[in-house]
Amino acid sequence: MTPDTDIRRGGGARWVLPPALLPFAPVLYVAWADGALSADELSAVRTQALASGVDPETAALLSTWLDPASPPTPVELGRLLEAIRACAGALPEDACGSLATMGLALAAVRDIPTGRPERRALETIEDALGVAGAEAARSLLPGAAVPPAPPPGAVDGGALTRALTGEHAELRARVLRLLASSLFAYVDPHDHAAYRERVLVWLRMLAAEGLGGLGYPREFGGEHDATRAIAVFETIAHHDLSLLVKFGVQFGLFGGSILQLGTRAHHARYLADVATLALPGCFAMTEIGHGSNVRDIETTATYDPDTDEFVIHTPHAAALKDWIGNAALHGRMATVFAQLIVRGEHHGVHAFLVPIRDARGAPAPGVTIADCGAKEGLNGVDNGRLGFAQVRVPRGQLLDRFGRVSADGSYTSPIGSPTRRFFTMLGTLIAGRISIATAAVSAARSGLTIAIRYTARRRQFGPEGAPEVPVLDYLVVQRALLPALAGTVALGFATRALVRRFGVRSEDRAQELEALAAGLKALASRHAVDTLQACREACGGQGYLEANRISILRADTDVFTTFEGANDVLLQLVAKGLLTEYREQFGELRLWNVLRHVGARAATAIAERNPIATRRTDADHLRDPDFLAAALRFRETRLLDSLARRLRARIGDGEDSFAALVACQDHAVALAKASMERVVFDAFADGIDACTEADALEPLRALRSLYGLWLIERDLGWYLEKSFVEPVKAEAIRTEVNHLCREIRPMATAIVDAFGIPDALLAAPIATGENRS
Repeated sequence: MTPDTDIRRGGGARWVLPPALLPFAPVLYVAWADGALSADELSAVRTQALASGVDPETAALLSTWLDPASPPTPVELGRLLEAIRACAGALPEDACGSLATMGLALAAVRDIPTGRPERRALETIEDALGVAGAEAARSLLPGAAVPPAPPPGAVDGGALTRALTGEHAELRARVLRLLASSLFAYVDPHDHAAYRERVLVWLRMLAAEGLGGLGYPREFGGEHDATRAIAVFETIAHHDLSLLVKFGVQFGLFGGSILQLGTRAHHARYLADVATLALPGCFAMTEIGHGSNVRDIETTATYDPDTDEFVIHTPHAAALKDWIGNAALHGRMATVFAQLIVRGEHHGVHAFLVPIRDARGAPAPGVTIADCGAKEGLNGVDNGRLGFAQVRVPRGQLLDRFGRVSADGSYTSPIGSPTRRFFTMLGTLIAGRISIATAAVSAARSGLTIAIRYTARRRQFGPEGAPEVPVLDYLVVQRALLPALAGTVALGFATRALVRRFGVRSEDRAQELEALAAGLKALASRHAVDTLQACREACGGQGYLEANRISILRADTDVFTTFEGANDVLLQLVAKGLLTEYREQFGELRLWNVLRHVGARAATAIAERNPIATRRTDADHLRDPDFLAAALRFRETRLLDSLARRLRARIGDGEDSFAALVACQDHAVALAKASMERVVFDAFADGIDACTEADALEPLRALRSLYGLWLIERDLGWYLEKSFVEPVKAEAIRTEVNHLCREIRPMATAIVDAFGIPDALLAAPIATGENRS
C-alpha cells in the first residue's frame, strides 16, 4: 500500500489514506460494515479512543471515521477493505488473533510506528464492537485459515450393531429383509381406500411367513415365545406404522385377548385362524364416554339362561366402542369388553367374542359399524365405531379364564375380589404396552437416522471466505439431536430389559411388571414424539417434505401417547405403585423399622450432598455413572417422600383420597417420570456393563454420560433448590453436555448406521443420498 491510496471521505473530495490510519483499518471496517455499533455507541467509542493518547493527527482521523453523522459509503468501505488485503501476503500467521493484532501487524508490514496509545485505542474499539476478534479478523482476508473440523469418529459399526440389536438378531434380520423387498414398497398414503387394502395385503404376507402367531402355543402354529413376537413387532416399526398397528391389533390385541383371557377351548377353536389371518379380528374395549376408564364402561353382557346366551347391548351413544382398529372394513369378530350381568347381579368387566360381520363382509344382525374417517396419521388402519343392539352370542363366547358362568346362571371365579379380578384381567394384556414402547423407540431410531445423516451432509453458513459447514457441526443442532440419540439408545436397552422380564414373568411380580410396562410406554412414546419433532426442525424444509418420511413418522406416532393408555394416566399408575411400596415399608410402624429407614436415607443424603460433592466440576466426576445414578435416585426419592407427606397431610385433614391425589397430580406425574428415567438410566448402565463388544464401549459410555447429564440439566433448578448441586456445578454440567455433544458428533452417523435400518425402509432421499442438497 502507498500513502496515496485512493479513499474518499466527505463531499466526494479526494482523500489519501495517511499511514497513521492503517493500523485502525480492520476495526473501522468491521465497525461500519457489520453495523455493530449504534450512533450513541460510536460517539462513546470515539471519546474513549481519543482519550487513549494517540497523536493529534491520528486523533483527528479517528474522529472523522467514527463520526456517526458521516458514515462511509459502500464504495469507501470497499476500498478500505482493499487496502487491508493489499498487505495480506506479507502478514505473519498469527496476525488474525484479533482485529487489534491484525492492525498492529499491518503497521509493522509498512514500517508505521505504533506504541501503547495506538494499542490501547485499537483494543478499546474492538472491545466495544463485541465481536469474536479472531473470526472477524479472518473474515477480512481471503483464504484465511479456519480451524479444522473434527475428524470422523472411529466407530466399529459391526460391534455397535451387535451391541444395539439385542436378542433374536436372526429373526430381526429376517423381518428386515422381508420388509425391504419390493413387495413391501411404500404406497401413497393419501388414497385411503387403496392404502388400507395394501396394508391388509402386507398383513397377509406377514401371516404367511408365520410371524403373526409366534407368541401362541406350538400346537396352534406358534412358538410359545412372547419375546420373539415383540421382537417382530419392534422390527416392523421401522416400516409402515399402519401395518404395525394392524399387526398389533390382529395378533397382539385380538389374538392376545383370546390367549390370555380365554381357556384351552377358545385357544383350540380360534388361535390358528387368528395366526393365519383366516379370522380377522378387533379389540373393542374403549368407549366414547369413558376413554381410559375401562372399569366404568357401559356396554352390558346379560346372561339369558333360557337360551344359554349372553345379550350384548350398547345402552346409548356414549357407550359405543370407539377407535376400534380393523372394525371399519376387515374385522369379522371382536373381543368386546362389557359389564357382565347374571341374575341381576353385576360382576364387573369381562371379555366376549362377538361376531361383527358374516363371511361376505356384511354387518352381523344387531351390529352397527361406522368408519371413524380420516385421521392425523395411521390412515392405513380401518378404525371403526361399533354398536350392539341386543346381540346374542353363545355362553361359550365368554373368555372365562377369570370368571365363568354355568348353564344355570351360577358365576364363579378363581379370584374372589372383583377389583383384583379386574386388574388381573387387564394385567394379562400388558404385552400391548410393552410392544408400543419398543415401537416408539424404533420410530425414534428411524427419524434420527434420517435427520443425522442429512444434517451431517447438509452444509449451511460458515466462516467468512471458507466453505459452508455441515449443519450438525452447530451446537444448537447437536443439542437438539444428540441427547435425543442418547435417550433413544438408553430406551432401547431399557425396553429390551423389560421384554426379558416379561418373558420370565411370574404372578408374584406381576404388579411390578405392569408398572414398568406402563411407565416405559409413557416415557418412550413421549420421547418418540419429541425426538421426531426435533428431527423435523433440524432438517428444515426437507424435514417437512412428506417424501423424507419424518412428517409421516411424526403423524403416525402422535397417537402412541394416548393408545394403550393415556400417558398421564399410566404415569399415575406408576406413582400409585411407588406409593404402595412406600406404605409397605412403613406398614409395621415399629420404631426400629422407621429409624433404620430414615437413617439409611439420611446417610444417602449426606453422601450425595456433602460440600465437596455439590461443588465437584471435573469431567471424570460428572461422567461417572455412579454420580449420575445417585442424582437420579436422589430426585426420585425426594419426590416420593414429599408426595407421601402431602397426601398424608391432606387425608389426615379429612380429604377424600381421590381428591387428595387429584390435588397432587402434577407431583405424582413428576415422581413417575423421575422414577422411570432412573430405571432407564440403570438399564443403560447395566447393558453397558454386560456388553461383550469391547469396540462398542466408547460410544456407548459417551451416550450414557450425555443421557444422564441431559436429564439432570433439564431439572437443574430443582437440584439447585434441593442443594444437590451448587451454582458452579450447575454451570459445569451445562458445559459438560456441550462437550459431550461435540465429542459424540463425529460418531453420530456411525451410531445411527449401527441401528441397521435398510435404506428401503427409510425411503427418505435426504437419508439415502438421493438428495444431496
